[in-house]
Amino acid sequence: MSKPLRKVVFPVAGLGTRFLPATKVVAKEMLPVLDKPLIQYAVDEAVDAGADTLIFVTNRYKHAIADYFDKAYELEAKLHEKGKGELLALVQGTLPRNVRAVFVTQPEALGLGHAVLCAKPVVGDEPFGVVLPDDLIWNGAGKGALRQMAELADAQQAGVIAVEEVPRDETDKYGIVDATPVDERSARIRYMVEKPKPAAAPSNLAVVGRYVLPSRIFSLLEQTTPGAGGEIQLTDAIEALLKEHGKVLAYRFEGTRFDCGNKAGLVRATMHMAMQDPSLAPTVRDFLNAL
Repeated sequence: MSKPLRKVVFPVAGLGTRFLPATKVVAKEMLPVLDKPLIQYAVDEAVDAGADTLIFVTNRYKHAIADYFDKAYELEAKLHEKGKGELLALVQGTLPRNVRAVFVTQPEALGLGHAVLCAKPVVGDEPFGVVLPDDLIWNGAGKGALRQMAELADAQQAGVIAVEEVPRDETDKYGIVDATPVDERSARIRYMVEKPKPAAAPSNLAVVGRYVLPSRIFSLLEQTTPGAGGEIQLTDAIEALLKEHGKVLAYRFEGTRFDCGNKAGLVRATMHMAMQDPSLAPTVRDFLNAL
């Protein structure tokens, strides 16, 4: 029986400049895909993996995520008064009762590695997950990507990083891994390269926004030299873990990933989710046919 992943970190301090002017007042993680914000899909995936402590690393100006997961007394009272039990259950169900949300402030935007390091006091000395809500990964009624990874990490006593094959001419947009296959979906990482030119890329396996990491990564992040812009990169700490002969697996998850960090990805995710809804699918299909 595999152990559930108890703690998951959500780095949500980014400004979301690709969605300005909307993100001037709306956190990008709160942008909706149909009737749920991106952060809800990410949280649902973490809860599916067994998490009971969700750590949101945010900045001092972003309050929308905390407000979203807080109790909405007036709204809940109104829905209860009007007998709208189904809507009330939706509002109250954003976070299960056994799950707590912890908010940690990242004082400066110093990179993904720094954001993860900010969660160290809450995570402590145990393996943990990292979910980037920009990457919406959908597997229908099957296991979520993070749960798949947590089970593999526990079985293999290893770190696990989600990867996806990308076109060769797009390797300079991603971290790319060089890895030795273990089975159909996993491979042991030898090294990682950040945004290599296509000619220099060791493979077309790109790192995407899911990680299961050992607590050792915190010490390595503390020792990581900041790079361009003073940022501390998570990739550099994982590289240091590999040099210590730490076992880290690249995992090709079951499911479909939507890069909702850009407009095209958000549109694709919305269309996909609409097509999963029997009440909406005919409308979407008729509209597209008309176009």
